[in-house]
Amino acid sequence: MLNTATREDATHTNIRRLHDDRLLIVSNRAPIEHRVDDSGNLRRKPASGGLATALGSPASDLPFTWIAAASTVEDSIMSYAVGPIRLGDAQQLSYVTPEPGAYDLHYKTFCNPALWFVQHGLRDRLLPERTFSAIERAWRNGYVPVNRAFARRIVVELLSRGPQSRVMLHDYHLYLTPRFIRDLGSQALLQHFIHVPWPEPRAWAALPPAIVTSICSGLLANDSVVFQTVRSARNFVLTCRDVLSGVDFESDGAIMYQGRRTRVSANPISVDIATLRQQVAAPEARPHFDRLAGELGEFTIVRVDRLDPSKNIAAGFRAFDALLCKHPEWLGRVRFLAFLVPSRTDVPEYQAYVSEVFALVESINARHERNGWRPISVFHEHNRLQALVGLVRYDVLLVNSVADGMNLVAKEGPVVNQRNGVLVLSTTAGCFDELQGGALHVQPNDIEGTAETLHRALSLPAEERRQRAIRLRQAVARHDFNRWLEHQLQDLATLECAVEPTPAGRVLAVGSGRSR
Repeated sequence: MLNTATREDATHTNIRRLHDDRLLIVSNRAPIEHRVDDSGNLRRKPASGGLATALGSPASDLPFTWIAAASTVEDSIMSYAVGPIRLGDAQQLSYVTPEPGAYDLHYKTFCNPALWFVQHGLRDRLLPERTFSAIERAWRNGYVPVNRAFARRIVVELLSRGPQSRVMLHDYHLYLTPRFIRDLGSQALLQHFIHVPWPEPRAWAALPPAIVTSICSGLLANDSVVFQTVRSARNFVLTCRDVLSGVDFESDGAIMYQGRRTRVSANPISVDIATLRQQVAAPEARPHFDRLAGELGEFTIVRVDRLDPSKNIAAGFRAFDALLCKHPEWLGRVRFLAFLVPSRTDVPEYQAYVSEVFALVESINARHERNGWRPISVFHEHNRLQALVGLVRYDVLLVNSVADGMNLVAKEGPVVNQRNGVLVLSTTAGCFDELQGGALHVQPNDIEGTAETLHRALSLPAEERRQRAIRLRQAVARHDFNRWLEHQLQDLATLECAVEPTPAGRVLAVGSGRSR
């Protein structure tokens, strides 16, 4: 057994090795995607979404191989024609190419909307046809085979590496992959970071019980499971307690299951402050500043979101409508700029939500516009730099999500904003615990309360705005992207010190530690 001093020395050594060795990062979505443009040329562009944004950060010079699903036909062609794709000097991307029919069931039916809606408290938005039997078919014929395909690809990659190779898995698309990796005989160190919220155990009643049991069992095949918040980590432990038998819970939050010790912890993901500020100061940003100058009001409310029901965009517009009705002094003075990224456009629940949002915007504009002034402008496109420029110019940033694992926009805004803008933040956003000291708080379903909070945000004295903006920037700086990554690597390095293979290949826990 390692004593404490020896373990700490070994941990520091292993962190250095993690920077020297190529880590395996595994996620459903890659940081880039390939598409043929209107001129017939193959283009490579950054992928949208919080995970791709965070982990694609130039701040990370860590050598890695990223394994992800091919999300376009062009991705699949590149996979067959080129093989691993270079992302940086020491970084490459390798695609998994599941059978298309299985992947559609995996992504469009089980992951989104079923699993996503359950984990974000949106089960009431599932269409009636999302019955238990339909969900089970999508699980059996989509989610399970795609997770097996990921596991096979990972194990092939691990064959050229040592037995203590490190794999960092990400998010809800791959809950079964760790168990399948173990079934294939690998004893690699597996860490799984869950970007989405983990709800209370009762929320999982929306899914067939056998599926919930398999999800928890799959995650406990990892050596470490890391969540965005302590609340999510606690809810995971409680869910495992409810649905699994033969589970032992240790005082530090670790779980013993089927001979494996899984550490459960929280480490909130964050943003790369330096890179964000460089992006909005770059010459490429200037056209966006010029374009948006004519869109600003005397006061400007901004939101930046994927067009996803969990972001509660319609409720935010209804609150803005209520603000204009109850406080007509803002008519003609305040504008609402919404930068909405298309999301899962082929999923029926998302199609319905898009229609709801745009019909609402049209009705609000028709009710309040006058003398050339329109209250709301929507930018419905994937244009990250334009959205960042919008964050530079807000007086109020509205983040009123129903639920979020974290919400990086609420962190990006304060570090690039140049107007001492006020953050109006939902108490159910994952970042609330970190940012509540500088934000104004709202309940996501309270339309009238949100309207009054927007009124207060627009009316705050300059000195209070300044003090709140300082507190927000300080909160983000205390735990930026580099700190998050350091904690993830610390977790992996500690795991390597805490386990040793037996002659039969089993892994025995010989120490404990937390990732934070």
